[in-house]
Amino acid sequence: MATALTSQQALHLWHRALASAVRDEGPDLSARQMAILLQVYLGSPPHTVRGLAAELRISKPAVVRALDALGRLEFVRRRRDERDKRNVLVQRTVKGSVFLSEFAGRVIAAAGET
Repeated sequence: MATALTSQQALHLWHRALASAVRDEGPDLSARQMAILLQVYLGSPPHTVRGLAAELRISKPAVVRALDALGRLEFVRRRRDERDKRNVLVQRTVKGSVFLSEFAGRVIAAAGET
């Protein structure tokens, strides 16, 4: 059974994982971009701009701006929903999956330092 972290331990864990990520040459995602990326990869598809905005309780324009940046990095892909042309579907990519897998490794490594 996992032991609950204190708030101080949780912040140190997150700090170590982030510090490891910023030392690399990879992209520097904002908190909003990371939250959206995690929602797309951890939540069940299909994902839409409207749905992501509702799930994260942020505006649709904020989601669109973050998706623009994530799309340039090829971490997500957007396409029109063929069944409902009003919807834009947000899809996972291999590159985004690799990025999150590597980030998860950083979190695991940081947890091992505790």
